[in-house]
Amino acid sequence: MNPTPSSQEKKRTFLFLVLSGIFISNALLAELVGVKIFSGEAVFGLPGAQIPLGGSKLDFNLTAGVIIWPVVFITTDIINEYFGKEGVKKISVLTVLLILYAFLVITVTTGLPPAQFWIDVNSTDQQGNSFNIDYAFNAVYRQGLGIIIGSVIAFLVAQFLDATVFHWLRKYTGSKKIWLRATGSTLVSQLVDSFVVLFVAFFLFGNWTMEQVLSVSLMNYMYKFAVAILLTPLLYVAHYLIDAYLGEKNAEQLVQEAATESKAE
Repeated sequence: MNPTPSSQEKKRTFLFLVLSGIFISNALLAELVGVKIFSGEAVFGLPGAQIPLGGSKLDFNLTAGVIIWPVVFITTDIINEYFGKEGVKKISVLTVLLILYAFLVITVTTGLPPAQFWIDVNSTDQQGNSFNIDYAFNAVYRQGLGIIIGSVIAFLVAQFLDATVFHWLRKYTGSKKIWLRATGSTLVSQLVDSFVVLFVAFFLFGNWTMEQVLSVSLMNYMYKFAVAILLTPLLYVAHYLIDAYLGEKNAEQLVQEAATESKAE
């Protein structure tokens, strides 16, 4: 007869489920909306920055996914802290499988023949301009093979790198300086993620120039760099809430177990 899980084990399991849910939902959403490139200056009604760099000028053009991506790497750091590299690897692989599943469903649904009345009813916008709703739907949701490959490769490499750097820094910081472990691992992993996904998706498989890839990648990374620092207080808030939920002694034990297991890998 299997022993009944203790109250503390139930709390640990529930915590991992909550963190995994936050991680997966935001990672999946970031992948879906990431195909859109928006102007950071236009959000505030400003003209393009036209920052000189080499022989070109850069504007703050970013992928829409960066808006919620900070939630992903904060959650990664929390999972790293309490469940170690193994926890991060498990949830990262699961997320990739779910992303691939989402793209498969999108591919199937965008290939379905549209109902004529749906096209007729949605044939004009609010200004009276005519358009093909089926084409618009497919254009938004159907991301190319390059984007799928690029995003999956970049995501896995960045997550595994984040977990490794996080626990490498922990050897020198111990249980203190959470901000250093979290920020340091994020800055390294997102440097890879920001460039790899756009290079594979839009240069190797797309029609972007290397200049466009570097421009958007650089802006994405600058944004992630700034947000990683600005959101550091939220990391401490999350740790406080988790420690209160698990109990300080049990939380510390979980952190030590995660650190020991990650060191042994």
